[in-house]
Amino acid sequence: MKRSSVRLLTSLATAAALLWGGAAAVHADPADFYEIPGTLPGSNGDLIRSEPSVFYVDPLKTIRAEADVQKIMYRSLDSKDRPIAVTGTVLVPTPAWTGTGARPLVSYAAGTQGQGDQCAPSRALAVGEEYEGAFIAGLLSRGYAVVVTDYEGLGTAPVHTYMARASQAHAVLDAVRAAQRLGNPQIVAGGPVAIAGYSQGGGASAAAAELAPQYAPELNLKGAYAGAVPADLAVVAKNLDGGLYTGFLIYALSGLTASNDMDINAYLSPAGRARVARTQTECTITSLASNAFLNTATLTLSGAKAGAMVDLPEIKPLVAEQKIGNGRAPQVPVLLSHSLLDDAIPYGQGRDLAKRWCDAGTSVYFDTTLGATHAGGYVAAVPAAFLFLERRFEGQTPITNCWTL
Repeated sequence: MKRSSVRLLTSLATAAALLWGGAAAVHADPADFYEIPGTLPGSNGDLIRSEPSVFYVDPLKTIRAEADVQKIMYRSLDSKDRPIAVTGTVLVPTPAWTGTGARPLVSYAAGTQGQGDQCAPSRALAVGEEYEGAFIAGLLSRGYAVVVTDYEGLGTAPVHTYMARASQAHAVLDAVRAAQRLGNPQIVAGGPVAIAGYSQGGGASAAAAELAPQYAPELNLKGAYAGAVPADLAVVAKNLDGGLYTGFLIYALSGLTASNDMDINAYLSPAGRARVARTQTECTITSLASNAFLNTATLTLSGAKAGAMVDLPEIKPLVAEQKIGNGRAPQVPVLLSHSLLDDAIPYGQGRDLAKRWCDAGTSVYFDTTLGATHAGGYVAAVPAAFLFLERRFEGQTPITNCWTL
């Protein structure tokens, strides 16, 4: 695929797909690949299994990426540092790498896909229904290998722990280890690595960049791009409540309580229990449509808004633990991007995170865009994201604007 064609798709197809939401169809895929074995390997990032797959950029399957594609299952850790199995996809461009040194690898953290197992990126990529497929194709067109994690519980049992900071970070970093252990000579241990993602993926990318020095110090991490980072979930939850993105709030409450072995049903009305159970089987577009502008007071036993659950004594410490930039900071250059017009994750989330990281000594470039809505912010960030990654892999001096914040 020519680079010019991919760049056009990145600008146009991603915009349209983001406005539609995530994949809604049940993707035909052998279920047994996603079955978790009774025994896991001994080290984080160790491969459990792999099999050939394919990546179509569009749902009509007219554009097949020029890449060797492997679906993988690998060992990682959940938020309580317990071993888990996570699935994902490794993509290596077919054309030879023409840059200097080893071929770079980007660990791409996908944005919100949903909570149903059929929503996993590894399934959606294979049938052309991954709404971030054009961005991933753009990475491949630049010669980068890419690994895309499905996160904990997305594709595999039990529940997808949506927005669980540590689990998402572990999955992103262990995906790099798994890709390097896959045996493809184009992905070498010690080769240059970067992390990228937007929205949920921005949170996962940011969390992974923070944890990398302690969790995966052997990785040759060059930088991280994180867009629209939901850095403080206590603030984000109340912003989502009752609006267009109420489905994301339900995902978060369900996912975070599951990550801490809590029973969310103890706080819900019968209607709330039914709605949470339903969203745990849905993908993004369905959950957005069915929960938009919902009066969430009907979901709780107390009659309070669902967003107020983040202030409950039992849940508040759990939510606080998810805060990004809370005594942790990356040791590599970071591009943070956020739109002033983001209607899902307030602009102040990104700016405040940038300040915290700058104060901790991280080289941060905070890119303010004017992309209309949360989806528009994604598209507006694409040019700067690609330029940032190119500069990092070329070893150019990082640019920071911490002094302006």
